[in-house]
Amino acid sequence: MTRQVPELSLREFTSGDAARRAAFAKQFSAGLREYGFIVLVDHNVPVDLLERAYTQAAEVFALPEAVKRRYIGGLRGYTPFGTEHAKGNPNADLKEFWQIGHEPAPNAPANEFSAPNRWPAEVAAFQSTFERLFAALNDTGMILLRALAPSLGLDEGYFDPLVRRGDSVLRVLHYPPIAADADPKRVRAAAHEDINLITILVAAKGAGLELLDRDGAWLPIVTEANQLVVDSGDMMARLTNNVVPATTHRVVNSDNPHVSRYSMPFFMHPTTETSLAALPTCLDNGVPESPITAGDFLRERLKEIGLAS
Repeated sequence: MTRQVPELSLREFTSGDAARRAAFAKQFSAGLREYGFIVLVDHNVPVDLLERAYTQAAEVFALPEAVKRRYIGGLRGYTPFGTEHAKGNPNADLKEFWQIGHEPAPNAPANEFSAPNRWPAEVAAFQSTFERLFAALNDTGMILLRALAPSLGLDEGYFDPLVRRGDSVLRVLHYPPIAADADPKRVRAAAHEDINLITILVAAKGAGLELLDRDGAWLPIVTEANQLVVDSGDMMARLTNNVVPATTHRVVNSDNPHVSRYSMPFFMHPTTETSLAALPTCLDNGVPESPITAGDFLRERLKEIGLAS
């Protein structure tokens, strides 16, 4: 029998009674522990917003390369094709992307991971659409962490102050058609784990996402339009002493190499100063890794994947 990633209804947690909320929380925690991924339906992100986001993403990535390069801005704005690679893999991924974060708060202390967003003037509606999408996904992430916290022995609101204005990033990804002469060692996204606490992925326009099952087999993630996919990252694994492990995943090259693929992962990060030392409630799951802040951990990983020097 083929294993399938669990599908959960977020409405069970946001609108259910105490029993339904508890059942969702239990299933969510179990899904992350067993698979590292779950599919989320009945969520709070408007379908028309998702559809507009994909339309406008395609318009932005269709702009001339010289125009897109005007918006290069480190962890904000445009990152050109072939820049990022998976940790430990020298072959660059076959993708380009645009990154959006929280706008820096007025008079906020300097933060190397936070900068004003860069918006493409050539697609006027892009800013309003993706500001709304960022806010909706950030709200969804906070709800999911409230559902997860009690299974880790934490108060439901434990993560709220850490992530409400954390260093989270919405990445708008474009995997262009694959050139006939492309290096066969390069794929759209080589096997990797996400850096952050959890990732909320808007169901992609195009197949190819696969996770490495706990049994060591690659399992395709198949979703319907407008669903969300949630996975756990390295920061969560470190914080929970691998009670909630990070999950290796990849995006394989399409059987139809002439078609673009678009994807929108929201990487939920805590604040820079958040400690990733193992939670006291998780210390019986083996020897924890040495303490490190989220900012120091992110800095190390950005260097390892080619996004920082």
